[in-house]
Amino acid sequence: MAWFRREETAITPGEQASRVPEGLWIKCGSCKEILYRKEVISNQSVCPKCAFHFRITARERLDLLMDGPWEEFDAGLVSADPLQFRDTKAYAARLKDGRAKTKSADALVSALGAIEGTQTVVAAMEYGFIGGSMGVVVGEKVTRAIERALAERKPLLVVSCSGGARMMEGTLSLMQMARISAALARFDEARLPFISLMTDPTTGGVTASFAMLGDLNLAEPGALIGFAGPRVIEQTIRQKLPEGFQRSEFLLEHGMIDMVVDRRELKKTLARCFQLLMA
Repeated sequence: MAWFRREETAITPGEQASRVPEGLWIKCGSCKEILYRKEVISNQSVCPKCAFHFRITARERLDLLMDGPWEEFDAGLVSADPLQFRDTKAYAARLKDGRAKTKSADALVSALGAIEGTQTVVAAMEYGFIGGSMGVVVGEKVTRAIERALAERKPLLVVSCSGGARMMEGTLSLMQMARISAALARFDEARLPFISLMTDPTTGGVTASFAMLGDLNLAEPGALIGFAGPRVIEQTIRQKLPEGFQRSEFLLEHGMIDMVVDRRELKKTLARCFQLLMA
């Protein structure tokens, strides 16, 4: 009968709090190993056991890539909620939550800084802001980054981490695909180097436009890269997809990207590529 009765010596809920601070440990999404968070961060947010790449913020990305302090520009651009969109939550409220969560005005951070001594214009997408979705502000900031790199004759790096076009802005978000692609065409005519770095995930209208238009298309290991997601494709064609489908290694094998680069080697690789392309 004691099996079904709480003994007096049992710990009641809330009686004794955990002595382990929240966030001290983190579980790897691949090997499921429990890891000391500080050890993971010191390893550039890469699992020391299996090299699984954790998602990082746009600002963390810039800190890892740049030699030192970097200059952010166009930080004040914000969406005006042109459609007054509402689903389960008002779009204006989602924007407010995104700003509070990421400390950024929208889903992209534009910056100028040095990568191994090479002054570079970088546009890094922020997945924590409404899934890194591309709305009018993201399109404007990427276009301005391209135009600044063109005016100052500097190489361009765009780091993609996005679920695609932002549905809350409708056709206005889809127009950014053509707008950015046209700006990149002018950049290409000036014979300046553009490297596209795709991280997990890079999908939808971002993949269908600027993410695949680099002079070199790079990706981090294990990144999901594609237009529609694997589940949607399986439901459409009613077939089982190959193992690793739409992952960066699969795309490299099939000629869709040029290199898969470990985050710990990324800075040196980008610097070497820019030096070769600028020469």
